[in-house]
Amino acid sequence: MPIELLQHFQHSLDGPNSHDFLIPPGETQISKRCEAELSTPSSVTTSMQDELKGALMGNQENRAAMRALIADIDEERVDALMQGAVDLHVHSGPSIMARQVDHFEATEQAAAAGMKGILFKDHHYSVSPIIPIMERTLGHLNVAMFSGLVLNNSSGGFDPYVVDSALKHGAKIIWMPTAHSANHIRSNFRKSRLAANVQLKSPKMLTVVDDQGGIIDPVKEILDSIAEFNAILSSGHLHVWEIWKLFEEAKKRGVGKLIVNHPMYGLHFTYEDIGEIAERFDALIEQSACLYVDSRFNVFEPELLGEHIRAAGVQHSSIGSDLGQVDNPTPVEGMRQAIKLCLAIGFTDTEVRTMVRDNPSRLVDIPVTQ
Repeated sequence: MPIELLQHFQHSLDGPNSHDFLIPPGETQISKRCEAELSTPSSVTTSMQDELKGALMGNQENRAAMRALIADIDEERVDALMQGAVDLHVHSGPSIMARQVDHFEATEQAAAAGMKGILFKDHHYSVSPIIPIMERTLGHLNVAMFSGLVLNNSSGGFDPYVVDSALKHGAKIIWMPTAHSANHIRSNFRKSRLAANVQLKSPKMLTVVDDQGGIIDPVKEILDSIAEFNAILSSGHLHVWEIWKLFEEAKKRGVGKLIVNHPMYGLHFTYEDIGEIAERFDALIEQSACLYVDSRFNVFEPELLGEHIRAAGVQHSSIGSDLGQVDNPTPVEGMRQAIKLCLAIGFTDTEVRTMVRDNPSRLVDIPVTQ
């Protein structure tokens, strides 16, 4: 493999435009320690070449298989399923992470596709305070716009006062820590995920549990606030064990809306975990389109989307684009590809509509008309 290709692939994974996740357990990963060796062709070992080649070929093969599967899906059928769709996982900008669309552009594109709702997520700030401005300028598009707060160190961590303010500024969802969760940091050893364009302070590792496995008091207070405002609780990038503990406490405190994002990616779920958490806590299980479609973040064979959805059941499943980053499909295109893939692997139009329209709409209180 030419050194230029190795360097290009290394940059795509570990550079400022890198993916917003961890490489999942069992997947080939490229670490920052390779950079120096990659800059000198003679120092690139056979094992390193094999590792890089395996990751690149896996991504390319998955994407090619996905494109072949969806090639014959009728565009008008997809157009119809996009009507009223709601994307609860949009990474638009501005951001200290590289984005290809801003919040206004993402909303305009969603409206052009016939979507009814869009939820903006940034790992380091809340878009909620500017939603009223966006509604004043884009309200005529009839797309409901939402945001929330990710509890990373950069946005306050487990500070009940910050969460209270965010909810009173209109936050619809509170995500547990992502980039700064202890699970993410440990899993990120020798990798660079959620890379920013600037050097942030070294994060404090955040976990919702104390050393005896109980939910810490600040998180209990935050859960009370989420329940008071009938907001959504997302598990962020916590470990599945932490999520189980968190959701148990959340239910005790009256939190009614729970969501897990990309359970099979970085959170250490099994299929059994997905089914049990969905059923026991009536949680919505969101699959990230970017992990399955023609995206540089693709890590799964396309058929696995079906397995991951069926582990929770369609009634507990949704699909979010998890897109907006540079060098990737737009959020709207990612949703279109995910719809095509679902149809190609055997889901009915009714089932797809349930996952891209009905289930996410209910979570953000958008009325669903049949």
